[in-house]
Amino acid sequence: MTDRKNAIRRAYDAIADDYLAERSAEPPVTPLLDDFADRLPAGARLLDAGCGAGTPVAERLAASLAVVGIDFSIEQVRRARENVPEARFAQGDMTHLAFADDAFDAVSALYSLIHVPMDDHRRVAREFHRVVRPGGLALLSIGSEEWEGSNPNWLDTGVEMRWSFPDPAASIDHLSDAGFEVLEQQTVEDELGGAFPVLLVRNPDPQSA
Repeated sequence: MTDRKNAIRRAYDAIADDYLAERSAEPPVTPLLDDFADRLPAGARLLDAGCGAGTPVAERLAASLAVVGIDFSIEQVRRARENVPEARFAQGDMTHLAFADDAFDAVSALYSLIHVPMDDHRRVAREFHRVVRPGGLALLSIGSEEWEGSNPNWLDTGVEMRWSFPDPAASIDHLSDAGFEVLEQQTVEDELGGAFPVLLVRNPDPQSA
């Protein structure tokens, strides 16, 4: 794991409780999550990449979907297991997913892609496409502009957090090059500040063409 990834992992370990306290039970992205779930069959297998403490995805969708969450912060994973016992969680890295091809009906990544090192965004798109079956969906929040930076006192915790993300056009290019097609794009407010584009994309099924 690179120094940058390790720094972010350590930061999320250190602020696990503070971060969870800042995330609301009904975030602005909730309607999109509900719509996403409605597009999937009951019991569909969902990978939540960068699951954090299980909020908002697993907490909202585990009652109707088979949610598997991964996060590279072990403290986030521990809290996710406590908060959403009906889902499964493991420590993992979305740039190298430890799952078979076509293992999932859908993938979600909310508030997590924005921490992926710039050079790894294309790899993540390919990994998501690899593990989502043909006809499957992904719900992804991306950066609103190209930016790399940090906050030395994020959430007033005294802990530095880092971000890096391409602009929306580049993110969409990465997903398209990986084999996804964009179905919808909406901008959603984040309760921690700012707003992010959220993409609904599909892995086309050649059998249904």
